[in-house]
Amino acid sequence: MDVLSDAIAAMRTGRPHSARQDKYAPWGIRFEASAGAGFHVVLQGSAWLIPSDGDPVALGPGDVVFLAHGRGHALASAVDVPLEEVRLDPGTVWPELPPVQGSSKATPTVLLCGAYWLDRARAHPLLTELPEVVHLPARVGAHRSLRAAVELLGVELEEPQPGSDTIVTSLLDTLLLYILRAWWQRERHGQGHPTGWSAALADPGVAAALRAIHGDPSHPWTVEELGTRGGLSRAAFARRFATLVGEPPLTYLTWWRMTTAGRLLRAEDMPLRLIAQRTGYTSEFAFAKAFKREYGVAPGQYRKGISQGTTHTP
Repeated sequence: MDVLSDAIAAMRTGRPHSARQDKYAPWGIRFEASAGAGFHVVLQGSAWLIPSDGDPVALGPGDVVFLAHGRGHALASAVDVPLEEVRLDPGTVWPELPPVQGSSKATPTVLLCGAYWLDRARAHPLLTELPEVVHLPARVGAHRSLRAAVELLGVELEEPQPGSDTIVTSLLDTLLLYILRAWWQRERHGQGHPTGWSAALADPGVAAALRAIHGDPSHPWTVEELGTRGGLSRAAFARRFATLVGEPPLTYLTWWRMTTAGRLLRAEDMPLRLIAQRTGYTSEFAFAKAFKREYGVAPGQYRKGISQGTTHTP
């Protein structure tokens, strides 16, 4: 199983949405904090990204920025222009941005903006360790797959055709994975040594164990067996996994099983005994006990709360 794809699938809720925007200087828009993770692409012209904490970032044509943590931020033609407030809701339509402020005779800045809705209550550390702003500057020959996805998305948003609704949703999912892949590849091959999950995914032994856990969470994994997958002794593997991932192998296994169980309860109408089997528990009773210890409610109550919109995952 692809660990990155799996981690994103576990957190994603609802449908992503985006829009193409033409802005004429002077202009400025502020996005309040939300449950979403946002991205912006400068297709033409230039802009400033103004994060809630940190220095402004100059953006040029082809630059991509990703804001994983849902903190407020702004985009503007200059750092000192007035900002219009924009509120993002977890719907299917990108909000109507404030009207053009500058002269329509000027060359516009063309933006591609969007948001993903994430369940932050059980956020995977792959995303939680990202910086507030992931900036991927445009460079010749760099991140070709990401650039191709951006171009396709821009075309679909500029000239909608039959099927565009489904195509845009799929391209947004693809774009998110390309953004994250580009970031971790840059971390892995950049100066210094990668840390955290960048290092974990780059480490052959730990990465092999993570793929095994994600590929078959129902298997009764042992530390020794996971270490063997990566060609390491039990003790060496346990030390390396805990150092890079931040917790022991079986602790992560349990967390992932419960995260998978929560996703199945939210998205699938399958009996609890099958969910128990899918997450490595030999009986529905053992599964229910483990689930309640993790979530604070029984699986049936959790599912009922989700359907009524009252459940809050810990």
